[in-house]
Amino acid sequence: MQEERALVAFAALSQETRLRIVRLLIQAGPEGMTAGSIGEAIGATTSRLSFHLTHLEHAGLIRSQRNGRFVVYNALPSAFSDLLEFLMRDCCQGHPEICAPAVAALACACDPTPTEKA
Repeated sequence: MQEERALVAFAALSQETRLRIVRLLIQAGPEGMTAGSIGEAIGATTSRLSFHLTHLEHAGLIRSQRNGRFVVYNALPSAFSDLLEFLMRDCCQGHPEICAPAVAALACACDPTPTEKA
């Protein structure tokens, strides 16, 4: 990822409503959500929501697809992987233990199997 693209993505994420939308769409997974469902979940009006969804789509963080009468929005996991890679690319400076906590946190968050407590 080039710095210019990263700046556009981070600028899009730096607004509270857009960050909430992205987190919601990431949780929704590949099924995505309709604009109405997103608006209801975050309490946004249609016009305000449309503005934010357009901004996120232009930043390359989400995509929209028409599904019959509805438009379904999805987060683009590859865009977020690219952002994380951009941030972490040079963090270790040859010392992987520096990045270990971040890598461990991501591995835990992405593990679909629940951990059992002893």
